[in-house]
Amino acid sequence: MPSLTARRLQRHGIAVPMAADPADAVRHMGAMQAQDYAASLWAIGLRTRGATRATVEDAIACGKIVRTWPMRGTLHWLAREDVRWMVALLAPRVQAANAARIARDLGLDASTLTHGRRVLEQALKEGVPVTRADLYACMEPAGIPSGGQRGLHLLNWLAHEGVICQGPRHGKQPTFVLLDAWVPPSAPLARDEALRQLALRYLQGHGPATAADLAWWSGLPRKEAMQALASAASALVQETHDGTTWWSHADAAAPARSNAVHLLPAFDEYLIGYRDRTPVLDAAYTRRVIGVNGLVSATAIIGGRVAATWKRDAAAGDDIALAPLRALSEAEHSGIRRAAQRQHHFLGAAR
Repeated sequence: MPSLTARRLQRHGIAVPMAADPADAVRHMGAMQAQDYAASLWAIGLRTRGATRATVEDAIACGKIVRTWPMRGTLHWLAREDVRWMVALLAPRVQAANAARIARDLGLDASTLTHGRRVLEQALKEGVPVTRADLYACMEPAGIPSGGQRGLHLLNWLAHEGVICQGPRHGKQPTFVLLDAWVPPSAPLARDEALRQLALRYLQGHGPATAADLAWWSGLPRKEAMQALASAASALVQETHDGTTWWSHADAAAPARSNAVHLLPAFDEYLIGYRDRTPVLDAAYTRRVIGVNGLVSATAIIGGRVAATWKRDAAAGDDIALAPLRALSEAEHSGIRRAAQRQHHFLGAAR
């Protein structure tokens, strides 16, 4: 579709950061993938004017943004006010898909999960963040061994139930808190309204996109993704190109084309937030960017498309170690160096 990548770069807040603070960036995106903690901080910082790692972690520490498992069984960042309705809408589908497996393979049947909930609610009753290791230590004497991924799956299950969420890190260790102690109460959304909000929020930060993209991102069946789009249609624009219908927010302005270079972190929404990645990544290079194990590399974006993968090379003074997917011009290398300086400022200002 004409100008697809330019429009997406604008809606993501990558072309020009549109968020005033980290919570605004997460709210604008609806949800942001967060299983790689350090990478996800840069994903937020990239979209926030003047952000540093410190300002992002300050927003986490005061609970303005929350890390939990709302969809696809994957950690995401959510704005505080979006946690309850999004988990309620999307997490039950993940639980239904996993319940038989964790009961069979890990012994986490319904009665064990209920017992585990009581144990961890007691451990978290003071309302302060507790490390995962300390929660595991509470499980063992209560007759719930935490080894073999049992502890992690119990925590995951309770997050899907909306009982707990992650708190700020303690050093490099994740902490957990009771959701009721960390996120203010809010009235539940009716399912139809929650679906409408989901479509609006996804397209606000990801459009233009297809119904298949929304279904992938949310974990909803295609039928419900279509229902969500239909319920939000009055605030959306539809375009059909080559037989595919694309949806976007009605308030989206026409972006200027740009060959600007951007350094995206691993698992960035610009790449991972869609079922079809070919608009931004040549199919021939997919396995060089997205491994068979599902790991998604950090990427350099030029003209809206993936041109290289990258990582910081600590042995070389934190310079960028680049793995180009195609030949890069000197001007493009210069652009990557400028983008790396911005990312280095984001990291260095927090030291």
